[in-house]
Amino acid sequence: MSDIPVILLHGLAGTAATTWQSNGWYDLLAEGGRTPVGIDMLGHGTAPKPHDPADYEAFEQYVLDQAPDGPLDGIGFSMGARTLLYLAATNPGRFTKLVVSGVGNNLFEPSGHQEIANAIRGEAESDNPVAQYFAGLAASPDVDAEALSALMGRTSPALTAEMISGIDIPVLVVLGDNDFAGPAQPLVDALPQATHVELRNTDHFATPKNFDFIDAALAFLDAQPF
Repeated sequence: MSDIPVILLHGLAGTAATTWQSNGWYDLLAEGGRTPVGIDMLGHGTAPKPHDPADYEAFEQYVLDQAPDGPLDGIGFSMGARTLLYLAATNPGRFTKLVVSGVGNNLFEPSGHQEIANAIRGEAESDNPVAQYFAGLAASPDVDAEALSALMGRTSPALTAEMISGIDIPVLVVLGDNDFAGPAQPLVDALPQATHVELRNTDHFATPKNFDFIDAALAFLDAQPF
């Protein structure tokens, strides 16, 4: 059984508490002998929420600054999964295993970025259910929409298939069959040691609470409760 901490990174407009803790991830990891470390990323939850896009240039580094020293395992959803992949690609040796969910081909063809940015600013297209969902999240009373808009306005570092090909550690890619981020195969093909699990009848937003996702992730991290 590993004693390496497991950091958990949420998606856009989420928090560690709403994405992971409320869905039982903390308790299950602890029962499996692992130490969960939920991190609120910049602009979210308990983290600072600056309103200047320039203040988000250190977005990825902020995660490492909040993480325990030494080797890490990681579980990420959507934006959190992208962040984990970027950190693993740019910090070789820091991670030993990754579980990434809610990401696939969208990492290489991020055509939906502007639609989501518009939704955060209250300009969602009425016939776009994904944009409408993010607009609803941004309108939640505990969300700082101006901070999220600043985050979406930053110059994000590139994440390419070539970069990802250098992540030579075991990676579990989990994607719902109804997730707009798919297909998963381009991401799976780019990773040297990838395993793919497809969630049946599951869309993007239902992923963190999906029992098959939880079971697959715990098994992959050798963290199944006794």
